[in-house]
Amino acid sequence: MAIRDEIDARQKQARRDRDERTLNVIGLVKNKVLVELKSGSGVVEDDALWRRILEAYVKGVRKAIPEFERAGERGLEPLEEARFEIAFCEAFLPRKLDEAATLALVRTVAAEHGITDPKQTGKLVGLLMKGHRDELDGDLARRLVEQVLAGG
Repeated sequence: MAIRDEIDARQKQARRDRDERTLNVIGLVKNKVLVELKSGSGVVEDDALWRRILEAYVKGVRKAIPEFERAGERGLEPLEEARFEIAFCEAFLPRKLDEAATLALVRTVAAEHGITDPKQTGKLVGLLMKGHRDELDGDLARRLVEQVLAGG
């Protein structure tokens, strides 16, 4: 089933259940897709567009989480909402490798290409993303590349 069809089905169910949180997330994501389609860039509505929008949305929400955590008690409600939104969106995205699997992949690719110098961080990250973009969390991969090349 296409991502849009799944989201439409979830939206119908959320309306029946009067689930405002889910309806809000779906509305935000659908709005971002609509803006992209009307931007004049010539994009076509397909699963790739939906994935790109969902990934960008999750990335933005993740960046806001530290602010909510620093807000203390005032940030508890927005923090819970952010986690809900991330979980909802990630259900439509391909699963990313966890830290242990990413670390193993970083070490394997580094060994295959003989990369040991920290100055080659960009090269190693590029090789990883070229071959495994859908499997990797880019921020985690970069952090682990820096750790491995620093001798960790």
